[in-house]
Amino acid sequence: MPSIASILYPVDFSPSCIAMAPYVKRAAALLEARVSLVHVVDPAGYNGLQLYVRPISAVSEEHLAIGRDRLDSFLTAEFPAAQFPRILTSGDAATEIARVAREDRFDLIIMPTHSGIFRQMLLGSTTAKVINDADCPVLTSRHAQTIAPRPLEHREWLCAVGLSSNSERVLRFASQVAAQAHGKLSIIHAVQAGDTDLPIQLDLREEIHSAERQEANRRIADLQQMIGVDAPVRIAVGQVKEALLEAAREADADALIIGRSHQPGAHGRMRDLTYAMVRDSPFPVLSV
Repeated sequence: MPSIASILYPVDFSPSCIAMAPYVKRAAALLEARVSLVHVVDPAGYNGLQLYVRPISAVSEEHLAIGRDRLDSFLTAEFPAAQFPRILTSGDAATEIARVAREDRFDLIIMPTHSGIFRQMLLGSTTAKVINDADCPVLTSRHAQTIAPRPLEHREWLCAVGLSSNSERVLRFASQVAAQAHGKLSIIHAVQAGDTDLPIQLDLREEIHSAERQEANRRIADLQQMIGVDAPVRIAVGQVKEALLEAAREADADALIIGRSHQPGAHGRMRDLTYAMVRDSPFPVLSV
């Protein structure tokens, strides 16, 4: 069974959604997955005057009808309605997207962003909330208002591994999706550099880093053997975020695969490093 068989594509009828459509269509073709479009009607957008002169049930029904008409006529050339289901719901956008993905057992959510606003103002955005709340993987991409990210091809799929208890799950998924996309899997890992203010001689610091690199390579080799993967590994040294991003910039990858915490809640699935990687990655990020 393929690791990704169904894709949920949230749309809000914006230029970004239109620009993202070819990317989503290409992803579905490459992964041999079906696509469903979902639109969420947000009651927060109801007009105050409407609510003053009419019952909320009537206003809600009207907005749902408008949303249904727009959804049924949106991107019909790229996603004919007879082949690509369209889901309409009402409520908080992020909550509803995550709920639909969970209840209908979607394997992947692909979220468009809007002129880089998500990456500039990550906290509080719908996309960030979906990444935090959704049970399935979420693919996000940096792109301009009307320019889609470059299409997925048979390129490298880069997996960032931190050697935590979560690493086996992330690497196993990465190996499956890379194989499904007929891409080449590579692994990056960052060795945290010590405090540069400490009085450590350069040659000694290099020896420490060399030992840490050797240990990281050994543990990653054990992890690959456990999963049955044989992927090249890049070890970067420095502050973890900067080191991982620098290693990513050296690649020509379709996506960067990163792990999230297992459970949502007070601390959320997305930790500081995850936010930073999603915000600053040079290519699409697949949060697992």
